[in-house]
Amino acid sequence: MLKPNIKYQVTLTVEERKKLRQLIASGRTARYRIRHAQILLALDAIPENKDWTDKKIAATYGTSEKTIGNLRKRFVEQGLSMALERKKREVPPVIKIDRTTEARIIALTYTPAPEGRSRWTLRLLADKVIEEGLLESISPTAIGNLLKKTALSHGYKAHDVSRGRQASTPRTAAAADIA
Repeated sequence: MLKPNIKYQVTLTVEERKKLRQLIASGRTARYRIRHAQILLALDAIPENKDWTDKKIAATYGTSEKTIGNLRKRFVEQGLSMALERKKREVPPVIKIDRTTEARIIALTYTPAPEGRSRWTLRLLADKVIEEGLLESISPTAIGNLLKKTALSHGYKAHDVSRGRQASTPRTAAAADIA
């Protein structure tokens, strides 16, 4: 049963329906593939699905109507296997931090904190990297990910770097004796 005013009609073969049902029943794949399979079964142009609108499918499977349309288009243009996968990035992410810059940022964590500060925060490090001209822009999150990647654990303890939170108050001698 074809739905009117739909540019990309999803019509599954018996084999495709069987494959999708097996994929859902097994549950041994990524959650997004199971959701895509469920959506494709709901989009199938069969009489049982005549009441399933894109809006109803989106609400049922916790996604947007745009995603339903994109999945519908991907199935028609590229086939079942591509419809079950996530869309690949057209442009790979640009890596801003080369090894030299990475080493200089790590070296910054070993320098004394700015005057008036007891330690480096991720924001202070990001600002310092920009100020020193190492990079045009970088976020505190990127600094944190870099330190995490290099096993510096954001340097919270060993390298005197913090997220900007206040340190917890030190335990008093009396409290230490009780514990």
